Amino acid sequence: STALADQRSCGRVEMENKERGELCFPQHLNTSCRKPRPAWSEGVVLNVTLFISLLTVVLNLLIIISVSHFRQLHTPTNVFILSLAVSDFLVGLLLMPLEIFRNTTCWFLGDVACVLYSYLITHVVSASVGNIIIISADRYVAICDPLHYPTRITLARAKCCVGLCWLLYGTYSVFYLKDELVHLGRANSCVGQCAIVVNAVTGTVDLILNFIFPVTVIVVLYVRVFVVAVSQARAMRSNATAVTMRLSVGLKSKKSELKAARTLGVVVFVYLMCYCPFYGYVLVIVNLPNTPSVPFLFFLFYFNSCMNPMIYALFYSWFRKAIKLIVTLQILQPGSCQANVLQ
Repeated sequence: STALADQRSCGRVEMENKERGELCFPQHLNTSCRKPRPAWSEGVVLNVTLFISLLTVVLNLLIIISVSHFRQLHTPTNVFILSLAVSDFLVGLLLMPLEIFRNTTCWFLGDVACVLYSYLITHVVSASVGNIIIISADRYVAICDPLHYPTRITLARAKCCVGLCWLLYGTYSVFYLKDELVHLGRANSCVGQCAIVVNAVTGTVDLILNFIFPVTVIVVLYVRVFVVAVSQARAMRSNATAVTMRLSVGLKSKKSELKAARTLGVVVFVYLMCYCPFYGYVLVIVNLPNTPSVPFLFFLFYFNSCMNPMIYALFYSWFRKAIKLIVTLQILQPGSCQANVLQ
């Protein structure tokens, strides 16, 4: 009987040691979270996710360097593209790695870092959506009112719009996370967790401001662009002479403006493909709070930041030329900022 008791005692000790080994913080036996063990934390999926994060950083950094360095690219439209690239760069540099860390290991950075990460998600992603809206409005003015575009959309106004966009969404992010900022870690059920909780009010507001409203604005602008394009085509066919003077200024840049509009159309399409599943999931968890987290939707949400520079590389020859000059280190030569990358 003594041997049996010793065996049971040893079994209990081994079980307790095993349980302690599975805890994030063994010293907090009753409050510590268990170490997460997602199926994709090892192997191909994790490597692919890390590669996408690195690719997002590199591609968007190339856009930032290109637009910042070459004088020919200092235009209002490219200022908006630069702002979008900055937000996408931050997604690849900070949000993707932190999301991988949050889902594959214990969160030992503390509640302050967790709230800061939540703030970065809200601010950076919201600013990215705001940049897409601004670019849509820019293309609308360029195509629908080309004669007044140079006076309405100036470089100074473009910079002011970008700064205002980041400022407004930064303020919005503070209000969005006000409960988390007041009560740090209130959403965490155990020590070693960084939970992101969306209640009914904040989830609905975010759904409207970052998805329904942007999509509505973009669709309305594109419908207007389509109507104007059709009316101009009819006017040119019916009275080509009468519209010659009206279109003479805009004809030179019309082709490039339409190409930019098509590029934006692809950007918006990719945006919808990446954001629709995520916001559909947000709509579900607002109504069903106990719905489990789906990391794949977060990474699909972030993957949009990797796709944008790929779209620019596919449609814009100036981006491909700029990449060549950057990779070959020709931008280090004196006067390289004056290089002609638009031909």
